Amino acid sequence: MGCFQSKTIHLPSPDDDLPPPQSKPDPANGEELEVGEVPAFKNFELVELRAATNGFSSELIVSESGEKAPNVVYRGKLRNNRLVAIKRFSKQSWPDPQQFVTEASGVGKLRFKRLVNLIGCCAEGDERLLVAEYMPNDTLSKHLFHWEKQPFPWEMRVRVAYYIAQALDHCSTENRKIYHDLNAYRVLFDEDGNPRLSSFGLMKNSRDGKSYSTNLAYTPPEFLRTGRVIPESVIYSYGTILLDLLSGKHIPPSHALDLLRGKNLLLLMDSSLEGQYGDDDATQLIDLASKCLQYEARDRPDVKFVLSAVAPLQKQEVASLVLMGLTKTPVVLPTMLSVLGKACVRMDLTAVHDILLKVGYKDEEGAENELSFQEWTQQVQDMLNTKKFGDIAFRDKDYKNAIENYSKLVSMMSVPSGTVFVRRALSYLMVGQPELALRDAMQAQVCLPEWPTAFYMQALALSKLGMESDAQDMLNDGASFETKKQNIWRS
Repeated sequence: MGCFQSKTIHLPSPDDDLPPPQSKPDPANGEELEVGEVPAFKNFELVELRAATNGFSSELIVSESGEKAPNVVYRGKLRNNRLVAIKRFSKQSWPDPQQFVTEASGVGKLRFKRLVNLIGCCAEGDERLLVAEYMPNDTLSKHLFHWEKQPFPWEMRVRVAYYIAQALDHCSTENRKIYHDLNAYRVLFDEDGNPRLSSFGLMKNSRDGKSYSTNLAYTPPEFLRTGRVIPESVIYSYGTILLDLLSGKHIPPSHALDLLRGKNLLLLMDSSLEGQYGDDDATQLIDLASKCLQYEARDRPDVKFVLSAVAPLQKQEVASLVLMGLTKTPVVLPTMLSVLGKACVRMDLTAVHDILLKVGYKDEEGAENELSFQEWTQQVQDMLNTKKFGDIAFRDKDYKNAIENYSKLVSMMSVPSGTVFVRRALSYLMVGQPELALRDAMQAQVCLPEWPTAFYMQALALSKLGMESDAQDMLNDGASFETKKQNIWRS
């Protein structure tokens, strides 16, 4: 577990004219993936995803939703520098970890350019996590309902309708005909501004196989009766997205159908689109929405019909970023942790030990402590010998002797050393005494108030004590001081 199982796979759509796939970098061998390549699905370890999100930092939350089945989506960075979206479910959504992994693995086999492809999952203890490609350009809901600079142009609305129909058709072809809670939040835009359908909706979101909808006013009629989604329900939900695209508002289907029956098309259409579309195109899209929103499931068209209906409306070949008025910019995560900080997030005590050995005492250079002295006395010689024995024991991972010698050293020094406290703190963690480790990490902060290492070690001890919220605060403080230090070096 932890290695990619195969090379990257591309599944071209019929309208692509792509060359045969070339050999791809293998992240298992330390090679980085190029942007746009989709790695094979894998099972992640929790420590890996914890590190990717800075310990599930609140600063990296993309969205939070669901009362009956709460979940949070984070953006994160994997060890190969790939940006990802990580969805964290509550255990009540998936009490059976094996069922979760099986379902995720099934969805993870899908690879398509119109999907936000699922690239991994994790089920450890109470944690249930999905990992997918990261989409940097927001959701359809944001662009349609909460735009700031310009309304969403007609050609992009048609492109959304076409691309999502392609995604649903591909899923249906791959025997994934059920999509849960299809709505404007499930459509996201990639780095090129192209709309993609989130793969999260392809997974059931409860132990009984039912799907929890965001708003009952927009759910298919049969869902209200049975609580279950059928393939025809997905078509109904697609119809609600067409209403969103046409109106620029979130109109309940019952109200929209009343407008359609009364031939009040102008009342339905988004006024900001005036002059951007032909009447025939708008009429065809409205007619399709009406078909999709039929009360009886058997009266709705299938996905092949939907795709054939929207395909002729896709006429504009201008790049999506241009149509949307966006520029392609690299995504930068908030303050990322140092190597030491990431090791603390992973609870990797061996890595922390190696880093502390490499750094030595250089973080205390210039600080006043008893290691700088003016006269050579027997007391100083004893102190140096005690430090030497402590350092040797620490190097050799003889943590009990390290604690013993560092404790003698602390009692001998008139001005304590932050590094000694940090080394003793890690030694306490290694022998299963996190309370004493926390005390020493706090003493290290007293010695060097803005030393990131002191904060990271407190985070490590707090996490061992089960105080995750406090540990996250310490990690954030350590990262902030690290950034401050780097900015001073650059200035």
